[in-house]
Amino acid sequence: MDPKLLELLACPVCPERPPLEERDGWLVCTSCGRRFPIRDGIPDLLPESAVEPQEGSTEP
Repeated sequence: MDPKLLELLACPVCPERPPLEERDGWLVCTSCGRRFPIRDGIPDLLPESAVEPQEGSTEP
């Protein structure tokens, strides 16, 4: 993913709009840990597309 685009993206679920990090084909919220898929190079930031972090996970 283009680093300049990544700088503009934020979690659509968190009210404080924290940044996202690219990890293994996902965009991961640095605050809540939700993962958003990247499909064919296009980030899918719809809240209903998010995968919740696993309970007991140490990663955000």
